[in-house]
Amino acid sequence: MYAHSARSHIPQPPHSAGMPYKGLRAAIDPNQIPSPVDTIEADREKWEDQQYMTLPGKHPPLSTTDFVAIDQGNSSPKFVRMSTWNVPSTSRLASDCEIPIAAIIQPFADQDPREEPVPLVETGPSGPPRCGRCRGYMNPWCTWVAGGMKWRCNLCSHETEVASEYFCNLDANLLRLDHLQRPELNKGTVDFAVSEEYWAPHPPPSIQPLYYSMTPPQTSGLRKPQPMDYIFVFDVSQEAVRSGFLKAACAILLEALFGDGETIPSCFPPSSRVAILAFDRTLQFYNLSSEVVGQPPMLVVPDIDEVFLPSTAGLFVNPAESRDAIVDLLTTLPMRHDQTLETEAALGSALAASLAALLIIALQAGRGGQVVTFAATLPTIGVGALQPLVDESTLYGTEKEKTLFVPLEETWKDIGERCAAEGVGVSMFLGMGRPIDIGSIGIVSSLSGGELYFHPKFDAVKDTIVLSSQVKRLISRTTAYSCSMRIRSSNGLRVSNQFGNFYESPAADLEFGTMDADKTIAVSFEHTRTLDDRQYAFIQAALLYTTVTGERRVRIFNVALRVVTLAGNVFQYADMDATVSYMLREAISKLPTQRISQIHETLTEKCALVLYAYRKFCAASAAPTQLILPEAFRTLPLYVLGMMKTKPLKGRNVTADVRNYYAHKLMAMSARGIMFHLYPRMLAVHDLNDTIALPDANGNIDMPSLMRDSHLFMEGHGVYLIDNDEMMILWIGGSVSPQVLQDLLDIDDIMQVNPHILYLPPLQTRLSTQVRNILAHRFVQRGYIPKFMLARQNLDAAEIEFSDMLVEDQNNAAMSYLDYLCLVHKQIHTALTTGASIASGHGGFRSMPW
Repeated sequence: MYAHSARSHIPQPPHSAGMPYKGLRAAIDPNQIPSPVDTIEADREKWEDQQYMTLPGKHPPLSTTDFVAIDQGNSSPKFVRMSTWNVPSTSRLASDCEIPIAAIIQPFADQDPREEPVPLVETGPSGPPRCGRCRGYMNPWCTWVAGGMKWRCNLCSHETEVASEYFCNLDANLLRLDHLQRPELNKGTVDFAVSEEYWAPHPPPSIQPLYYSMTPPQTSGLRKPQPMDYIFVFDVSQEAVRSGFLKAACAILLEALFGDGETIPSCFPPSSRVAILAFDRTLQFYNLSSEVVGQPPMLVVPDIDEVFLPSTAGLFVNPAESRDAIVDLLTTLPMRHDQTLETEAALGSALAASLAALLIIALQAGRGGQVVTFAATLPTIGVGALQPLVDESTLYGTEKEKTLFVPLEETWKDIGERCAAEGVGVSMFLGMGRPIDIGSIGIVSSLSGGELYFHPKFDAVKDTIVLSSQVKRLISRTTAYSCSMRIRSSNGLRVSNQFGNFYESPAADLEFGTMDADKTIAVSFEHTRTLDDRQYAFIQAALLYTTVTGERRVRIFNVALRVVTLAGNVFQYADMDATVSYMLREAISKLPTQRISQIHETLTEKCALVLYAYRKFCAASAAPTQLILPEAFRTLPLYVLGMMKTKPLKGRNVTADVRNYYAHKLMAMSARGIMFHLYPRMLAVHDLNDTIALPDANGNIDMPSLMRDSHLFMEGHGVYLIDNDEMMILWIGGSVSPQVLQDLLDIDDIMQVNPHILYLPPLQTRLSTQVRNILAHRFVQRGYIPKFMLARQNLDAAEIEFSDMLVEDQNNAAMSYLDYLCLVHKQIHTALTTGASIASGHGGFRSMPW
């Protein structure tokens, strides 16, 4: 639909330099190479009008498709997505296929409103039924023996006695008579309400405490679940005040806590309490008690190296009860520091003080919490003090390149681990003007299950809309705290690697201070023995957590997978979205130990190995010169190329802060988010037909088809919208029709277009309504507003960012898709004809000229 002849497409817009193909290659029509858009659109149409039943044996919808899942005993792919839904029976077959056996798990994924919510099972004082040997949980795949007196675990085959209060007789099919009344026996995903023995324990004391307390810390016993507390921490140094970051953050928090009284409601949990702390060279605590009249009293702690809590009076308050005090403080805080001369800020000390506040209060109330920090200055003083960064451009390509991805001060790692152990998540909004060393401070968020938000050179006019959207999403999304996760698998499989933003405890449990709807982890498995292909293989993930309202629960995810003995069956049910998500996390995890160029070589090698394995075991009779791709991995080379063009992994100079921020984001991103980030959605706005993106007679809205990310499919008179979930850019061609501009921006001359607009004007034209409906639909899907930019052809600086998002073009220090596909094909062809190994090492391709 959007493909145009070579004569009519635009020249490649200004972009960061790419890498040419070395050597000769045949001229290939770009329209003939595999396109992800075709696959995405076909899958969307397939699942538009039908529901997905989760029993094993079917292809699930792609992560990029909106679908309705019916839980039949297997968890929905929204919660657990496997890299292959047919597991190889032996380790030999798994290594032959080269597809990692991996699960992408998103425990609190947002569900479609038409789907049944995750059922909550009340189990009483005895707790949920568990296997006596492996401690797996009761699930739909367990079987009943001895007339219902015992149940056989599907993971380890151990038979466990049924508690007397849980007993029920069996029917003729050996199912319990109450089978349909018990969700845990027929649903793949369930929540169990758990008893006191599942409460979070107090962690052991640390050798070097981060703060000093008059009351001795509790190191034994359990913490009673309570509603989650929030601490909002504000940087009040000169940089934060000058840029307007402090003023914007205070105004946004006010709106999030109380709404505006008219159109915007409050999104703050009614059962939670809030504390506010400010920092520069000192720590400033506020008494927000409703009993205080006038301005809230401020308690200043000047000792930032030995942090302590000056008082607990009025520190945590219910926002509704202390509204006047909170409004007064957040309104006057920017004005109090308007003339500040403090250029330094002790972020590490502020985090230690936040932890002290939550835990010292916790000794009385047992609460976990979430710390939300607004920081703008490199912490050069206090706990975890850092030195200004050296010229990092001299490190790329050398052995010292790896030091950019590890904390320069171990204290930050200690803070992150302590937060995870105490059930505290730390999220940071960074609005700095100069480098802030995200490689060091960001590890606190990565280990505690928090999130980073990046606003370099913060501009209050441009960035406030996005910042406000992010704060509201952070507060309003499904969030839990004091989380612990364990993955179990049936006999013959075991967990080999786990990737994501968490702290891995010595017992191999995954600890999260907080876990939310946007967080995802990746787990890979390996064989310990041969699997029986007459039975299923099983995976069970259990997440123990406390809700925002203070209820202790465990959420169970169950997946049954078919076992196969042929490579063709493994490839037939492979899932590229999960495979790509796992490969990207694995690549990013190597940044602290390998050079970026080595990671690129490894990615290309893995891509070629998967395609070579399919060629060798499933299509051996075809001529070596033919490029044959498995249906599931038709566009794998494009997504691997997209990985090399992402900010953490791309070659040439990208600042360490940008690399580390995107590495943090991608390590916890959902499969859907990763697919849209690696291959951004692009739309020809000028080419929309008259009925698309407008409600029909039944109120349903059809979304338009996407187009390929390349200038080869763009026209000079076009208007294109590209969106990678982090940034959205509207590109306007130089010869665009004045009518299109009039309908979209209420201007008929391209030279009059304001490139700094923050959103599209709400016009009554059909085109404007269509585009705003599309953007509203995407906002509902992701829950926040990405940064919006406008780029006119050959006129605006944002065009470089737009052009770099065109993944199929030659840019970002990497090849074009066409060239890269030829490179991968060349490796496979050489391996087929000469017998050379694609894998690195002796006889591998690493020494080859390409």
